[in-house]
Amino acid sequence: MSDTDSFIDEVTEEVRRDRLYGMLRKYGWIGGLVVLLIVGGAAWSEYQKAQARAQAEALGDGMLAALTEETPDARVSALEELSAENPTAGALVAMLAASEAQQGDNLATAVAELDAIAVNGDVPVIYRQIASFKALTLQAETLDAATRRQGFEALATAGSQLRLLASEQLALIDVAEGETEAAIERYQNILQDAAVTSDLQQRALQVIVALGGTPDLENVPTTGN
Repeated sequence: MSDTDSFIDEVTEEVRRDRLYGMLRKYGWIGGLVVLLIVGGAAWSEYQKAQARAQAEALGDGMLAALTEETPDARVSALEELSAENPTAGALVAMLAASEAQQGDNLATAVAELDAIAVNGDVPVIYRQIASFKALTLQAETLDAATRRQGFEALATAGSQLRLLASEQLALIDVAEGETEAAIERYQNILQDAAVTSDLQQRALQVIVALGGTPDLENVPTTGN
């Protein structure tokens, strides 16, 4: 019986081996294709990374070269000629151009650069908010208070990383319009906000006192910023 069992086992194993070889002959190309796809995918990924790295380096070199120009207008022109494939990188270039335009007292160009960032849906929200905030502050003397107030109110909403700075700007508009009590209330809210920085907290304290108010320090958080 043992010899018979051994013989059956050998035959069974041989059948299994024949089936395996048959399947490999029939479907082996699939495994080869999978390997080819894996290798090709890895190579394509590395190629894309190399391309992105090369583009970033070229953009960085272009930005540095643009900043070596002698005048702010020349630097703005050089920056505007740069091409960035990535929307975030493009926003950074535009912000740099806006800064140079501001340095050259060309506020119209600076605001135009910032407004273009603020309305670009491909740019991360934080960059759009920063651009909008900066554009509004640059137009403090040229844009009517109602429009600036509307813009800062949009930035002062919950969840915005610029909400406290926007609230401070709203308080300044209140002061300019003679709304002293409203300004003090805004500054007091800023003072007691858990996210307030030490610098902003200090400014709020100073302005409340300057406006004739008394800071409510009972719920003021301790800042380490």
